[in-house]
Amino acid sequence: MASDIDRYLATVSEPSRTALENLRQTIRSVVPDAIEVISYKIPSFRYNGRMLVGFNATKDGCTFHLLSNTVLGAHTADVKAYKTGKGSIRFAADKPLPKALVKKLVQARIAENEGRSG
Repeated sequence: MASDIDRYLATVSEPSRTALENLRQTIRSVVPDAIEVISYKIPSFRYNGRMLVGFNATKDGCTFHLLSNTVLGAHTADVKAYKTGKGSIRFAADKPLPKALVKKLVQARIAENEGRSG
């Protein structure tokens, strides 16, 4: 629920809180009908019954979870300036991910999930 994510963000210190709030709004701009949930202790978005993306603060910055190595691998050139992990992108709170990149990656995750559905 959105209130759960609001409570999560209230525990995050600046500048990570602002970076994650902006990331959240960018995700919502692509999928306004997504349901906000806490999954595995991280704020996440569920869309059409499937997990889509998530985010969280770390001691070293922020992480955007694509929940997909396939999508991350398909966009290697777009994310080469960032540290990546299993289906995730790490970034400094004072150097947030570009909105256009976030939108592109969220759209790729939607397409991936729709491909799995049928």
